[in-house]
Amino acid sequence: MINAKLNSELQTDFLPGAYGMISDISAIQEACNPEPSEYIIPEIFRNFPELVALQSTRTGGVSEGVYASLNLGTNTGDRPECVHENTRRLCAAAGIDPEKMVRSEQVHGTEILVAEKPGAYHGYDAFITNKENLFLSVFTADCYPILVFDPRHNASGAIHAGWKGTAGEIVLKTIDTMQKNYGSRPSECLAWIGTGISGDAYEVSREVTKAFRADESSPSHFSANEEKYLLDLGQVNFRQLLDAGMQIANIERSSFCSYRDSSLFFSYRRDKGTTGRMVSLIGVGSKTTVT
Repeated sequence: MINAKLNSELQTDFLPGAYGMISDISAIQEACNPEPSEYIIPEIFRNFPELVALQSTRTGGVSEGVYASLNLGTNTGDRPECVHENTRRLCAAAGIDPEKMVRSEQVHGTEILVAEKPGAYHGYDAFITNKENLFLSVFTADCYPILVFDPRHNASGAIHAGWKGTAGEIVLKTIDTMQKNYGSRPSECLAWIGTGISGDAYEVSREVTKAFRADESSPSHFSANEEKYLLDLGQVNFRQLLDAGMQIANIERSSFCSYRDSSLFFSYRRDKGTTGRMVSLIGVGSKTTVT
């Protein structure tokens, strides 16, 4: 196990993998390495052994070039065979069935699916479920993944929060949907804000900042000749979790930045739109007892 370099907010571990890139697509299945792909396990969920919660990194797969190597995005220019094999490897490492994943073609909106069965959907940027063996999956390459767990009701939520979804308060809406459907109490829920583009790197227009509070952005020092601002989406979503009624001690935040930490993460902005995707997923693998 490789310990990541972390600040005091986060105590996360990496599970290591060591796959080489494969040029011959027909050799993918034959070249499978028994070591797992690398992914992040949030510390906040460690006390729930039946809960599977993780965010993948870009390492441990078979994709090449700009998609190297654990690209999990089906909406990229990567070869489908590579994405399929990368998904298989990650799920094998995590001990889950890829056929039990719930995913969607994300549209940067605020629609939430109450998931009852696995599958590929369209138009949803968040999922909730209280069903076992359903693994809610959101895909990112700068946007923020947010995972939520309600241990009293064994209910989970997965949220894709770009600037549009964040401005639309998708976090608040997801927590509210969990309350209405499962009786979740926000004060008892746990949440992890995964790796996205940090406030030091996310430059936006003045028009975008109008969708947020004045103290959530600041003038950018990168673009002296343009009216640009730095927006901290991680902080905004942290505030929304608190506004939803969650306890500060029950929220964990990744210390990484998808833009800065190029060896670990894909970044849509850094890579100028041609890049892979990480997945963040959550789900209860089998029956748990909450006391």
